[in-house]
Amino acid sequence: MFNNIEQFKAEYIKQCSDQFADRPEILKPIERYLALATMLSEEIRERWAKSRDEDREKKKVYYFSSEFLIGHLFSHNLEALQVTDIVREGLKELDISLDELLIQEKDAGLGNGGLGRLAACYMDSMTRLKIAGRGNGIRYRHGFFKQEIKNFEQAESAEHWLENGYPWETKRPGRSVIVKFGGNVKIEYIDNRLFFKHENYLPIKAVPYEVSILANDGEDHVNSLRLWDSEALEDFDFDAYNQGDFVKAICKDNEACNLTQLLYPNDNYPAGKRLRLMQEYFFVSAGITAIIQEYLEFYGNLDDVENKIAIHINDTHPSLCIPELMRVFLDDYKMTWTQAWNKTNKMVSYTNHTILPEALEKWSVDLMRSVQPRICMIIEELNRRFIESLLDKVDLNNDDYKNLAIIQDGQIHMAYLSVLGSHSVNGVARIHTEILKNNVLHAHYKIFPEKFNNKTNGISHRTFLLEANPELSSLISETIGNEWLFDTSLLENVLLYKNDASFIEKFSDIKKENKVILSKIIKDSTGYKVDPDSIFDIQVKRIHAYKRQLLNILGIMYRCNMDSQYFENMPNHTFIFAGKAAPSYDYAKSVIRLANRLAQKVNTDPVLSKKMKVIFLPNFNVSLAQKIYPAADISQQISTAGMEASGTGNMKFMMNGALTLGTMDGANVEIFDLVGKDNIKIFGMSVEDIEQLKKSSYNPWDVITKDIPLRRIIAQLQGGYFSGNAGQFNDIVDSLIKYGDSFYVLQDFKSYMEACRESEALYLDKENFTKLQIHNMAMSGYFSSDRAIREYAKDIWKV
Repeated sequence: MFNNIEQFKAEYIKQCSDQFADRPEILKPIERYLALATMLSEEIRERWAKSRDEDREKKKVYYFSSEFLIGHLFSHNLEALQVTDIVREGLKELDISLDELLIQEKDAGLGNGGLGRLAACYMDSMTRLKIAGRGNGIRYRHGFFKQEIKNFEQAESAEHWLENGYPWETKRPGRSVIVKFGGNVKIEYIDNRLFFKHENYLPIKAVPYEVSILANDGEDHVNSLRLWDSEALEDFDFDAYNQGDFVKAICKDNEACNLTQLLYPNDNYPAGKRLRLMQEYFFVSAGITAIIQEYLEFYGNLDDVENKIAIHINDTHPSLCIPELMRVFLDDYKMTWTQAWNKTNKMVSYTNHTILPEALEKWSVDLMRSVQPRICMIIEELNRRFIESLLDKVDLNNDDYKNLAIIQDGQIHMAYLSVLGSHSVNGVARIHTEILKNNVLHAHYKIFPEKFNNKTNGISHRTFLLEANPELSSLISETIGNEWLFDTSLLENVLLYKNDASFIEKFSDIKKENKVILSKIIKDSTGYKVDPDSIFDIQVKRIHAYKRQLLNILGIMYRCNMDSQYFENMPNHTFIFAGKAAPSYDYAKSVIRLANRLAQKVNTDPVLSKKMKVIFLPNFNVSLAQKIYPAADISQQISTAGMEASGTGNMKFMMNGALTLGTMDGANVEIFDLVGKDNIKIFGMSVEDIEQLKKSSYNPWDVITKDIPLRRIIAQLQGGYFSGNAGQFNDIVDSLIKYGDSFYVLQDFKSYMEACRESEALYLDKENFTKLQIHNMAMSGYFSSDRAIREYAKDIWKV
């Protein structure tokens, strides 16, 4: 590994020659990037091999997740190897800009939202804490989708993140395994035991690609993220090709590759539903098979496997780990049911991330049997044995029995399977865990109270403060020392400087510079020029009804309808939205259309545009997020109370010094407890208020008729004021009126606007607002993913 600029230049020039047979100055920027990334990867592999040797005898944690939103690794790995300055200066002497190379890397298309980013943060923290962590996911060739805004609408296209290769991954063909789909199960009775043989199945080759995970802390430990890609066993039909049937010649390869083309294929039709279930079984089966094979290579037998391996399932997408482990133990290694079940239950733990019915996965028994008949048999037997074991439970009523069954009305409830098959079940925020225990999984909690626990989410401060906001990170280290990098609770020491004039000025200058940087991104992306001195009021997250982007939009519409005196008392305002809507989620796509229509209306109005701008930034991803969070003044976390499991965007904004404007939902509750009521703006109904309102036959018309400005907004939505086409937003209006305002947008509107006005008034006192931002940042250390992973390691994984 190079230790100085001259060594770096010599090694880099040689790498360019070896890889592309040319000098650096001749190469194109993408080739220069690939040469440098390949060179760094070689150094990482040396550390990786050393870490694997050190981890051989450790208990290992296998983290299964359908998403791993790792973002860019280039800048991260430069920092982790502590060579950024050497590389920057060395490239400069070669007349090459490091910044030009950094923008060549594309975000890895391995996720969409908070679930995937949480998994990435947790892999980062496991590495930092030297836990032998192994991620297991899918190598989606075209990601989720690339989002563009065309004619005010979301337009989707494939994410070609692999088109230039991915230098941070290593293909491991020798570790490929076979995953079996379809077919039938032959049952034999031998020596008083049933034996099961899967026949006539479709074999798909699962090929692992491993990505190194380094923590940006100067340590040498490296963990692995294993991503599975699919290939046909026989990818080319030679005879068909020679007979002129070129489509048939490659059809097997295409059929296999479809498994890993996209994250979350549209499941509104049977083929899409089947493909999604096949994806889930594919990476689960491949991962479990590889885990057991590699364990046996080292230990020789499975006698103590439950004490050497922890398998964690991140939401229900990997919940087939439970029946797949049972299948492997029963069929491949001939264990008894009791032996297999005891090992499985001790190995698996489950994190629940939602209470939304559509996110609590269910699969039809018929579909499961068609995709993997043996797995379906095991689930049916698990269900039968579990229900039979409940017959002597005197404290259960009929509703409890119904809610406990894994299989109900021909549907397999994956959350119920996950609870039954895991030794630990955790929520991801204090309020979320209580809702699970008292509502969503109440019957299970009555049976298994010892399984349930809370593990409030966390974020990697290395990714979202140290890398995203280097100037603020440097200011913190200059002020309190750099030990906070290893123990984020020490961020509280910044409170000692909350009233220090010099610190306030430096903090304010950094915030302003981050707003200038984001302003340029906005101009380049949308064409709109925004004022960096305006209040940056931001809501960025997946577009969904319960996250209530609509409430934010209605608030902007409300301001548009106010008189000139209102604007005189309002600070200049930049409202920023970003986030993707699932391709099949029509309502969410209508919200995006409305936001962009509103943006055009406001930003081109000669009066309104002088006081505010509305921005929708397309294709929200990790690298864009790292520019947005440091620039925020207000963080809108306005989901319906009791709907957001935790949220992590609230933590990222807080860590960068934004004021949270939100409901008492998810981790907002814990932010409130940490910062105190004077350093957060809370509005709206609580979970308890909503429960009471449900009992009183809530009628949204009652709210509208009492609020003239709100009536005007609804009329504008109906009349085409923003689009020129009456009825274009009828689905949004219907959600509020015809379908009963299920997420209480109208009910919370008045309280929301009061909180907005109070936040705007705070901003007018710049010094005190900066103090408030400093306070939030200083209290954010609790939300480090290092804290969360320490809790998982101690309480659940026992490592």
